[in-house]
Amino acid sequence: MTQTGPTIPAAIWRRQAADILSAWGLEPDHAATTADVLTEADLMGIESHGLAMLALYERQIAEGGANPRPDIRIVHDHAAVALIDADGGFGQAPSMMAVDMAGERAEKFGISAVAIRNSNHYGAAGIYARRLAERGLIGVSTSSVWRSAIVPTGGLDPKLGTNPLAFAAPCAGQRPFLLDMATSTAAIGKLKLAERAEKPIPAGWALDRQGAPQLDPSAALLDTLLVPLGGHKGYGLATMVEILSSTLSGAAMTPLRGTPDGHHDVGHFVMAIDPALMRGSRAAFADDMARMVDALRATPARDGNAPVMVAGDPEYRCEDERKARGIPLPGKLARQLGDICARAGVAFRMEEEAVPG
Repeated sequence: MTQTGPTIPAAIWRRQAADILSAWGLEPDHAATTADVLTEADLMGIESHGLAMLALYERQIAEGGANPRPDIRIVHDHAAVALIDADGGFGQAPSMMAVDMAGERAEKFGISAVAIRNSNHYGAAGIYARRLAERGLIGVSTSSVWRSAIVPTGGLDPKLGTNPLAFAAPCAGQRPFLLDMATSTAAIGKLKLAERAEKPIPAGWALDRQGAPQLDPSAALLDTLLVPLGGHKGYGLATMVEILSSTLSGAAMTPLRGTPDGHHDVGHFVMAIDPALMRGSRAAFADDMARMVDALRATPARDGNAPVMVAGDPEYRCEDERKARGIPLPGKLARQLGDICARAGVAFRMEEEAVPG
């Protein structure tokens, strides 16, 4: 992966995010967790869910849509299942709490599920599933979204969010299999990248109000009518994610959401499965997973310059490169972060730490 422009060491990237979040009033552990999740997204090349989100977070705090000092609490606790109320805060801290709870309980009961209500954006879904796989478990993570974007198949009004779905499983001797996908044909982040590059988006990503393909990324971002992945299949998947994340947790359901008080009440869902209780040992499962993904990668490639990969491979390669060389800092993001730092009253560390590309 070729990088252009200045890059920033990951430690400075993370510190910059933590400085901003702390200045907004987040408790130190919440700021650290949120900064970790945002930085990991940028390391993996998921820039739409990294520090670029801080502009939205700042606006949500100012408008009353996000509570910077939430009282996160467990409201229902029944052995292998639990429900967390995030008290209107950002989703990263309660979601990592849910990962820890689900992991511990899956190790005890074999399977566990934790739902979260009254939350906000939680970052890249795959990060939570990956954490569970890294401790030898199968991990699932889903989330509703703070605003609707996907139109039901055959419809002309957005009713569901891009509702991400992530699944991870441990593989012996290598990093976990990691599937992280939006349930729309293209994530909103891809529209933003196209807008930044001043390029049209492909037909099939978004619609205009007459139901024709929308090719202008700026117009698609302004009035978002995203097409569900695979038509009715993606529509069904997005609805499934909404059920697990919102209906099950008691959060606001996106098709019915009204936020007169500014609160978004986003829901999340985390599930962990311990393969040892079915296979007798985690090692047996992880060994089979490694053999399976290696067999998939060994598939003869149509293009000799593009070997067959499995879910997670592109993100891991990006992560390795960015850990070694730093995270690229586009000019637009640098200006945004500089302005946010000035308003928050914290130093803009990246200006001093940028490494020329």
